[in-house]
Amino acid sequence: MRRRVLAWLAVLSLLFAGTVLVAPSAAAHPYCGQSWSSLAKSDPGMSRGQLTDVRAGRHACFDRLVLDVDRRLTGWSVRYVSRVVADGSGQVVPVRGGARLEVVARVGVAPTDEFFVGPGGRLVNTTGYRTFRDVVWAGSFEGVTTIGLGVRARLPFRAFVVDGPGQGSRLVVDVGHRWCAPGHTDC
Repeated sequence: MRRRVLAWLAVLSLLFAGTVLVAPSAAAHPYCGQSWSSLAKSDPGMSRGQLTDVRAGRHACFDRLVLDVDRRLTGWSVRYVSRVVADGSGQVVPVRGGARLEVVARVGVAPTDEFFVGPGGRLVNTTGYRTFRDVVWAGSFEGVTTIGLGVRARLPFRAFVVDGPGQGSRLVVDVGHRWCAPGHTDC
């Protein structure tokens, strides 16, 4: 009887050890398959173009900000900051939202009245956006232009440059609506 119990214990321990060794790891459940982070993104350098437009759009899984430049954009950065400051003066620019992204394009600005609204001037109406709360002008000084992007909370984002149209390019900033797929917390 004792041998039989020991044999069963040995079999059970082998089965348990095999289960532990081959058990699949817990799978993450990113929202909409996004594997973005909230860490700073950038491409160092300077560009010779000018910012010509700032616009935004809503998508199923993220909100998108686009900065249009009339030449190829080779210098930019996007990062979360505690406060956005105006280029040149260093004055704090009020940006609505639970978190703030500083979007910098290392280009000047096309001399049009619509951009010279003063620090804190609203560039995009964010009513109806799931993530965006504010898009404000923070200024342009010595070939560096800054936009303050207010978002609901510190959420994952990606930033990249797309060529075109023509000789121009676009800095694209996508901010996810959520970190995790609904019902999951292991993202």
